[in-house]
Amino acid sequence: MIRVGIFGITGYAGYEAARWLERHPAAKVAWAVSEASAGKRLAEVVPGPLDLPLLAAGDADWGAADVVLLGLPHGVAARTVVAARQHGVKVVDLSADLRLRTPEAYAAWYGGAHPAPELLPAPYGLPELNRAALGDAPVIANPGCYPTSVLLGLAPLLEAGLHVPGETIIVNAASGVSGAGRGLKQNLHYVEANENFSPYNIGRTHRHVGEMEQELAGLAGAGVPVVFAPHLLPVQRGILSTIYVRVQPGLDLAALHGRYRERYAAEPFVRVLPVGALPALSHVVHTNRCAIGLTMAQPGLLIITAAIDNLVKGAAGQAIQNMNLMFGLDETAGLS
Repeated sequence: MIRVGIFGITGYAGYEAARWLERHPAAKVAWAVSEASAGKRLAEVVPGPLDLPLLAAGDADWGAADVVLLGLPHGVAARTVVAARQHGVKVVDLSADLRLRTPEAYAAWYGGAHPAPELLPAPYGLPELNRAALGDAPVIANPGCYPTSVLLGLAPLLEAGLHVPGETIIVNAASGVSGAGRGLKQNLHYVEANENFSPYNIGRTHRHVGEMEQELAGLAGAGVPVVFAPHLLPVQRGILSTIYVRVQPGLDLAALHGRYRERYAAEPFVRVLPVGALPALSHVVHTNRCAIGLTMAQPGLLIITAAIDNLVKGAAGQAIQNMNLMFGLDETAGLS
């Protein structure tokens, strides 16, 4: 039985991980850290069926864990990775601290020096694209939620060189409010978000742009410029990304759809919808799946739509999928 410690269990992603681990056949939560609520019990802080004593970080029993899942803010998580590795404990980091390959890239997108540059580069934990690097890895960087939808949406196209090199890819995406975390911000209050729909950090300002471009360049073998327009959707969970990309002349929808079906035929958590069908949040919420649809808007212009649950395939579920690979388990364990 894999013993799992969770840092940040009272956050949305940490709690979601604990929920899924309750059903895991080969793993269990050994202890849980919540710095803000240490000394209390989980059910006091997050009313629900899960109940564990909440520890301060300094009270974490490293000897009682085989792996830790880090639902911590960037800048804090990396220091915890260092501590875990010093105790021989494996890590799946759900923060942004290990997603970018160099300290310079991290500083450019996150506005400060990397707290533990010796950890970089870390294996990027998008199993459908990087599975070979994840087995038995001591540390895995869990991808961001928006990048997960975008990368899965674009990978079959870019891997096969079916896009037009150098052309800007435009991503218009919307996320449920849980994607912003539990922190209190005016635009996240119920009165502000309910029955509203608002963009934020559009253009090239959202920090996930750096992560997207890094991984897309690896798929394409060359730089891929991205313009990204995220929106706050007044639902609890889910991401729907609509991606506009120029494709090579002469390609029709049937050929592109066949490429996607072939690429993801063996992937348990990616579903390419039939021609003419479009994904909705209802295809994916409360699952670890990504649903993808393709539309040819005009000759040479493909619209890709990709939906995921931001708390599952975009965070906790993908972390468990990575943990399964890390320990040589069936990657679907606990996620069906």
